[in-house]
Amino acid sequence: MNRKLMVALGLAGAFALAVTGCASATPKSNGPVTITYSNFISNGGNEKNLDKIVAAFEKKNPNITVTVKTLPYDSYGTALQTDLAAGTPADVFDINGPSSYGPLQANGVLAELKDVPAAKFNKALLDSYATAGKQYALPTSFSDVVLYYNKDLFDKAGVKYPTSSWTWKDETAAAQKLTNKAAGVWGDHQPVTYNEYYKALVQNGASFLSKNGKKAAFSTPAGIEAAKWLVDKSGTTMPTIADGQGTADFDTNLFKAGKLAMLHTGIWVFGSFADTPANWDIAVEPGNTTTASAVFSNGIGVSATSKHPVEAQKWAEFMSSSDEEVSVRLDAGWELPTISDTAKLDSYLTKGKPANRQAVFDAAKKIAPAPSIGDNQSAMQDAITGELVEAQAGRETVEQALTNAEKKINALLAG
Repeated sequence: MNRKLMVALGLAGAFALAVTGCASATPKSNGPVTITYSNFISNGGNEKNLDKIVAAFEKKNPNITVTVKTLPYDSYGTALQTDLAAGTPADVFDINGPSSYGPLQANGVLAELKDVPAAKFNKALLDSYATAGKQYALPTSFSDVVLYYNKDLFDKAGVKYPTSSWTWKDETAAAQKLTNKAAGVWGDHQPVTYNEYYKALVQNGASFLSKNGKKAAFSTPAGIEAAKWLVDKSGTTMPTIADGQGTADFDTNLFKAGKLAMLHTGIWVFGSFADTPANWDIAVEPGNTTTASAVFSNGIGVSATSKHPVEAQKWAEFMSSSDEEVSVRLDAGWELPTISDTAKLDSYLTKGKPANRQAVFDAAKKIAPAPSIGDNQSAMQDAITGELVEAQAGRETVEQALTNAEKKINALLAG
């Protein structure tokens, strides 16, 4: 799943000023209607799967035709910016997660969605596309991060498997018992990165930004503890940077080789572990004061300038919660649907390893929201990761790293 798409605020803002109020006065059409749908989610192998969903929708709605434009992820952001600036966006378009949803909604790009069948959706995912109690977009698919564990290594060390009641303390105690440096076996692995840190902050009852979003707020006792949770693993229960930690596929290859007992990573690597001889499973990641998971989702919204907002919303709802959409996704392994009805997900739960696939959905019940600061998002992420790595390498203390990171991020927030 793609993670870094950000819509330019300046272009979205200019678009919003030009179109405020246009969509609300648009009546429903009486005759056949054609709506346009711009997407990136089907690119790269799922184009035919999207065609199946469109065909099912048009069969149920013979007066509505959906014209699809599929773009590569790398060019989708630029295309959307261009369409917004020109005032010619598709009736319905993909949104790459809550961090992209926020700027779009704030600038009036999205039409409010009325009478959404909220009960159909996972509440936490649906809420991430709502503002001030109003729904402006819908979640279409998601993936999340869980805790993988090697049962064989746990059994050999006489350590009980992770449970939903585990905390950081439990994970640390298990990792220490499971680590056998002489045998090249490590107890744990969790990337020392921005994505892991903002999640650890939530798991420890701390915040990345101040309540008004104008300042960094993590250089606190709880924020320091969260950073140490990541950094202190290095060289104790987790390989060091010198060992190769942090390089591409290092952690997954170590797990495949049976040399890593626990691994924090996403469900998108299920396939790569399919042929691993080790007996492995997953659990919801432990928290400290609370549990919270990194959940990555795609969304779908209706343009504020659509001439057919009712029909456009009907398609958006079908694309995000219909039985046909759910069936196609599950059959194709095309990320996961965002519905609340777990009975419809039974086919996914019984697809084989890992056995505890229910943990995927349990993890999505409480989301650690990713901070969003607009155009400087990538710079913010790099600043956090860079400083945490300095602490991991021992060139700075955790306290120094967080102080330096706050200064950098406050400068980005100030523009």
